[in-house]
Amino acid sequence: MNFKDTLLASLVPIFLGFGFVIAKPAMEYFPPFLLMGLRFTFAASILIWWFPIPKGFLKKIFIASLIANTLQYSVTYTGLNFIDASAAVLLVQMEVPFGVIFAYFMLKEKPTIRSLVGISVAFIGVYILTGSPNLDGKFFGAALVIIGSGIWALGQVLVKPLSKKINPLALVAWLALFSGPILICLSAIFDGNTINFFKEANFESWIIAIYLGFIMQPITYGCFYYVLKNNPIYKVLPIVTMGIPLTGLLAAIFILGEEPTRQLFFGGAIILLGVIMIVFKNKN
Repeated sequence: MNFKDTLLASLVPIFLGFGFVIAKPAMEYFPPFLLMGLRFTFAASILIWWFPIPKGFLKKIFIASLIANTLQYSVTYTGLNFIDASAAVLLVQMEVPFGVIFAYFMLKEKPTIRSLVGISVAFIGVYILTGSPNLDGKFFGAALVIIGSGIWALGQVLVKPLSKKINPLALVAWLALFSGPILICLSAIFDGNTINFFKEANFESWIIAIYLGFIMQPITYGCFYYVLKNNPIYKVLPIVTMGIPLTGLLAAIFILGEEPTRQLFFGGAIILLGVIMIVFKNKN
């Protein structure tokens, strides 16, 4: 992978990890459903004009959006709202082990022995991490983040066949177009008057919402799919996967002022070890 592609691939975890963490303070004014609804609505509003309607695929895209975007982000970010961002950014790495499990049962992709060991190691890491004092009395939030990781993996299994037939960025745009308004409607139902949240939100919360929708979503996936187009996935995935927890932890510590415990670091390291065993593969 040349220097340009390596640089672009490195931007992906920076934008994602930073965006995941700074979403937490924004949820003081925007409930998780509403914040994610704004994120996808903003992203769709600038991406959708560049791609034609994917006729013949709208039903499948809608179903995929319900799981991969609407349900997953609702669950994951609701969980984030209950726990420290430093813990959440480590727990979401369970997306990789869950992805292997769902790929086996739904796509008949047989995992290697190394991947199976990696999955076991990752779950041991979760057990250790959830015992951290940072998560004392916050089992519900941690469970939601872990469940959200599983839902994300399931969603990617549904999206994968579509990505082979539809331009990846077009797929991102249409998934966002379906999920954004639905999330905003769900927020209106469960959280109350949406207009009141808009009125009461401070300037910083609006800036975060704008960053998530207009900057992070299109730039992140634009860089990721560009690099993926030019390079084999075994070279791209490790950079993206391992960069997110590092960026997220740094952002949680230096921006949010969180103080992760040694147990959280140790459990997170075990999770990442399991993920490394899964994603770092030889060319052959």
